[in-house]
Amino acid sequence: MSEFTSVTEALLALDADKLLGEVDKYLADGANADAILNDGLIAGMDIVGDRMQEGDMFIPEVLMAAQIMGKAVEKLKPLLADDAGSSAGKVLIGTVKGDLHDIGKNLVSMMLESAGFEIKDIGVDVEPATFISEIKAFQPDVLALSALLTTTMPMMKSTIEALADAGVRDSLKVIVGGAPVSDNFAREIGADGYAPDAGSASKLAKTLLSN
Repeated sequence: MSEFTSVTEALLALDADKLLGEVDKYLADGANADAILNDGLIAGMDIVGDRMQEGDMFIPEVLMAAQIMGKAVEKLKPLLADDAGSSAGKVLIGTVKGDLHDIGKNLVSMMLESAGFEIKDIGVDVEPATFISEIKAFQPDVLALSALLTTTMPMMKSTIEALADAGVRDSLKVIVGGAPVSDNFAREIGADGYAPDAGSASKLAKTLLSN
């Protein structure tokens, strides 16, 4: 059991006042801000992701949990080490060309950020060439591609092929997601993994980077 169980429990209860109070209490007792972040807050959001996968938490609750965590992180930020919270890795995320959907992508971004990843979201309707230039500039560990339309799913394959042609495919892991996407499709187009929902996306990214 974590030393910061009460922080995690307040986050899971979606109780902002209690969460901020617990954070203040631990700080007053001399607790390390990095530990509160990692062992209390990020651990709690990992549980949120699990509950979302299992159907025990839904999008409005997940969004609320992420927003509440954000308030706690703001309180901790001045006390965090320069590298705290960013050690999980860097993720570039976007919706592929021809697709303007962003709600799922935004939720994935929020969950990844809550899990300690540094995120760069480049929006919707993203050309393969834009993904390539952003990869060269940002140098992410993971590229997350979203598509919500069956008509734009082939653009995921085209994007991955363009990465290979540009010589940047091997430098990162590619994960895909979206309502019409499946694990089989991910394998067929050469992606490294498929996340059926935002809750599983951060877990997938962590697994891929730990292997």
